Amino acid sequence: MFSHMKEDVRCIFDQDPAAHSTLEVVLTYSGLHAIWMYRIAHGLHRRNLHFGARVLSQIGRFFTGIEIHPGAVIGRRLFIDHGMGVVIGETCVIGDDVTIYQGVTLGGTGKEKGKRHPTLHDGVLVATGAKVLGNIIIGENSKVGAGSVVLKDVPADSTVVGIPGKVVISNGVRVKDRLSHALPDPVSDRCQTLEDRIARLEDELASLRKEMPTTGEKDDDR
Repeated sequence: MFSHMKEDVRCIFDQDPAAHSTLEVVLTYSGLHAIWMYRIAHGLHRRNLHFGARVLSQIGRFFTGIEIHPGAVIGRRLFIDHGMGVVIGETCVIGDDVTIYQGVTLGGTGKEKGKRHPTLHDGVLVATGAKVLGNIIIGENSKVGAGSVVLKDVPADSTVVGIPGKVVISNGVRVKDRLSHALPDPVSDRCQTLEDRIARLEDELASLRKEMPTTGEKDDDR
């Protein structure tokens, strides 16, 4: 257990340039505290001491703002940065070297039983506010963009963004014809509409100027 604790601390130094000392990390990093409390609660859960495990997980949630169900299976060197609002469901499976930012939900989509939460393979990064829902798989070294809602499997070495989440980069290559991932922007849409109307008015004005006779032509008619 102590070797895992030391590894968790080293992981923070590797991931966070703001970490300055071991004492600072041990005392002030809520993500680290949540992981340590989860490991104890998970041990109780595996011994069928479910009530004690849930009580401990709720205490951890109260002090850290991070809720990790003791039934979740989490690998080594999980880094939860800041962490406030993170929720990790009961049947989640998380591999090694995974990074999760604040506001992330790894949750279910309904009242189904059995495996109902996501599986994150090694090296996955889930950015701020993303929601990964249901019994889906996020492949190795993939990234989930901030604010995305992912409802389908994501292949390895991919980047997924948007609502619903769509793969925009796969194996380092941008995926074409996937621009619909962009979030709605009513202000930008309105500005574009106004620009289109101004362009049409300018075209009509130019046409009218061409049709109007010049001053010299009017004098000749007189």
